[in-house]
Amino acid sequence: MSDPALGLLMLTLIVIVIMMGFPTAFTLMGLGMFFGFIAYHVPGAPWYDNRVFDLMVERTYGAMTNDVLISIPLFVLMGYVMERGALVDKMFYSIQLAFRNVPASLAVATLIVCTFWGIASGLVGAVVVLMGVIAFNPMLRAGYDVKLASGVITAGGTLGILIPPSVMIIVYAAVAGQSIVKLYAAAMFPGFFLSFLYLVYIVGWAMLNPKIAPTLPEKERRVPIPSWVPRFQAAYSHNILVGLLASLVSPAKARQIDNAGKPVGYLTLLANLLYALVPFLVVAGTLYTVWWYVVIHQQAEPEVVVTGLQQLGTPGLNTGGSTPAAEGPSPSFYYWFWGIAALCAVLQVRYYARMDAERLEVVKLVTSSTMPLGILTVVVLAVILFGITTATESAGVGAAGAFLLAIQARTLDWKRTKEAVFLTAKTTAMVCWLFVGSALFSGVFAILGGQALVEQWVLSFNLTPIQFMILSQAIIFVLGWPLEWTEIIIIFVPIFLPLLKHFSIDPILWGTLVFVNLQAAFLSPPVAMSAFYLKGVAPRHVTLNQIFAGMMPYMLIVIVCMVIMYLWPGMTLWLPNYLYGN
Repeated sequence: MSDPALGLLMLTLIVIVIMMGFPTAFTLMGLGMFFGFIAYHVPGAPWYDNRVFDLMVERTYGAMTNDVLISIPLFVLMGYVMERGALVDKMFYSIQLAFRNVPASLAVATLIVCTFWGIASGLVGAVVVLMGVIAFNPMLRAGYDVKLASGVITAGGTLGILIPPSVMIIVYAAVAGQSIVKLYAAAMFPGFFLSFLYLVYIVGWAMLNPKIAPTLPEKERRVPIPSWVPRFQAAYSHNILVGLLASLVSPAKARQIDNAGKPVGYLTLLANLLYALVPFLVVAGTLYTVWWYVVIHQQAEPEVVVTGLQQLGTPGLNTGGSTPAAEGPSPSFYYWFWGIAALCAVLQVRYYARMDAERLEVVKLVTSSTMPLGILTVVVLAVILFGITTATESAGVGAAGAFLLAIQARTLDWKRTKEAVFLTAKTTAMVCWLFVGSALFSGVFAILGGQALVEQWVLSFNLTPIQFMILSQAIIFVLGWPLEWTEIIIIFVPIFLPLLKHFSIDPILWGTLVFVNLQAAFLSPPVAMSAFYLKGVAPRHVTLNQIFAGMMPYMLIVIVCMVIMYLWPGMTLWLPNYLYGN
């Protein structure tokens, strides 16, 4: 048998053996050692003098000295601390109340929490199991269709591996030799857009067929309001914002209102006013931050921006010349900015014109449950994207912030801390051994000529770039049925990477399409891990086939998202090109 044929045999065997249930990392190393021994075998030489042992040491050392991998245990620790700290229960309740009048409100709240929590933790299994415990039974008790309830949890739970900070993106960056921050910026908009498509599907299905998501009973939609608030509205105004402003000017009426045996104090009124203004402050703060960064900061200190980008220490970030961010905004930015600002102003006026006690209480619940975690997540992403810290330093900030949040919430004891650290070590060890096994396997595969044979085979078809893009993504999509994302990224993605240059395909765009594509790896039978995670916490009457059926539509949505991303590459490439240049 020729060497290239041995390489293809290696590739076939690795798929078969993994599907049989053998550990992926050690299977990679075992096959790499076996076929490497054959490739390097010299008749008459002692077996221990085979060069495959040198290759194993070199590849292991190369994988372990990869600085990109350092951020993995820190991000994983951040996720496990948040998951063990049980910080999500109150968040689900508050978001459920916020969307109580929307069709399929429980499913919508579940998707939003899955997206938000997935960003913070990046752990698919943890998010699916946690939301299965918190949201699955309430949806079933409310009469929701089993397929809708299981589909939204399994699909929403996978978003954390796509939207930064994501371990999958870090692994791809290490395999492809690309910049983590560029990949983070590229995956930002597609990740939220996929979540938006899920949301449109859920609400649209519920509007077309209300039976699958009945309206919640009034007692579950009722917002708990403090006893003194109705009397306060009667004394001042039904519009709670107007009443709070008036009470701060003339607090005499408020002091006459009983609040748990005490008169309503000035600090209570001021605190409620600040809560009422949170939506306005968030919108105004976001718009001002964008204006400051794009218009003021970049034009005033372009050199500082370039220096910050260079400090990231990742390849290809600054290839010479100023970036679009340093050059200043184009005229289209002003049209978009002021158009969005005007729309936000109209919505804010409409919102505050209807500001009653229920809305204020919902704002208070949502703010108290999501703001600390939201601030931590935004900080972790912002310091990476704007070049303030490296991905590893940002991961350290995130892990420390997760500990502080869990300690502040008083939900993290010594037992849960040990569990979080143990699970982090276990996950990190798995990823590191995968890299070692993959490095040895890919090295032997290339030595045998398997890589060259695959390249020659693909090039013989004389494919156009779009045909190669469709072929490569279709192969990865099919591989997602029997394999997990780690195996696909580490084993099969390196086979396609050398071909990207031939077809003039941007590895950032192609990689982001792979990230979205691999959402299907968690949603496609028979190895749809999301389904098994959910089945482990679901009631006994819920079958795997029902969960699989609920997941199928989301696979189609993933394909639609990929088509839109290819037709509109600016969704993926605009932000990294704007921040870091071409």
